[in-house]
Amino acid sequence: MRLAFMGSPDFAVPSLAELIASGHEVVAVYSQPPKPRGRGQKLTPSPVHAFAETMGLPVFTPASMKSPEAIADFRSLDLDAACVVAYGQILKPEVLEAPRLGCFNLHGSLLPRWRGAAPIQRAIMAGDRQTGVQIMRMSEGLDEGPILLSEVLDIRPDDTAATLSDRMSHVGASLWPRALAAIERGGVEGTPQTGEPTYARKITPAEARIDWTRPASEIDCHIRGLSPFPGAWFEAPGSDGPVRIKALMSRVSGPGGGEPGEVLDAGRDGGLRVACGEGVVRLLSVQRPGKAVQPADEMLRGFPIPAGTVLA
Repeated sequence: MRLAFMGSPDFAVPSLAELIASGHEVVAVYSQPPKPRGRGQKLTPSPVHAFAETMGLPVFTPASMKSPEAIADFRSLDLDAACVVAYGQILKPEVLEAPRLGCFNLHGSLLPRWRGAAPIQRAIMAGDRQTGVQIMRMSEGLDEGPILLSEVLDIRPDDTAATLSDRMSHVGASLWPRALAAIERGGVEGTPQTGEPTYARKITPAEARIDWTRPASEIDCHIRGLSPFPGAWFEAPGSDGPVRIKALMSRVSGPGGGEPGEVLDAGRDGGLRVACGEGVVRLLSVQRPGKAVQPADEMLRGFPIPAGTVLA
């Protein structure tokens, strides 16, 4: 099939690789424009953009797919279909209707649960036991289209947003050949979504702060769901004032007494045990400003947090 691929982050790269390996003709790759990154703020292409260039594919990075010029260019490609994976832009009806067979999206949840921008993070943060990847026919509404193919995945107790996203990206990529074959054979319309939708809104910096008054099980999900980015955080006393520390891995550590946020012990058994509104959470992997991610007990050797300290 003659395809365009639209995607930006690492999550989308396995899908593009699978489409190429399956023998489809990918005539254009659309991705978000390069962004300034790092200390030098050098313009850096998205992971999909960089991968597409290594494969010799033409890459388009319009600032907006809503402009008449971008829509006209897309229409001129004479596509059979467009495959979309975390592209990061809203597509107008004129774009959705341009390919002969339509536009199709790989989404990282079991719709209609977690429509929107951050479905993987929200599923872990909510304590969901299962999630999935689905290919749907795109419609004008937000993730409202009918479902063509689904694969259910368990959310493991030690999953972070990074580990779950990696697993889902490869499972999702494997769905594309079957989905496109079915679409080409019979113009599959898909199964309408049923049930009450929930929405995976973007993560805000303020929301990432750990609320120690919550139960340990919820805090553990909060930490893992925001790891590695943007990272759940708390403040600890430092010699020059409060220091913001990211918590990137944790586990529930049973019952225990203490004021919410109180450090119960530090450095024993490979972690930092902190009292919560209910139960105790053990912080296993942390990051201080300007430092690399490190085990909590390793950080404590250079930045002591004595038992009895109350984290904010």
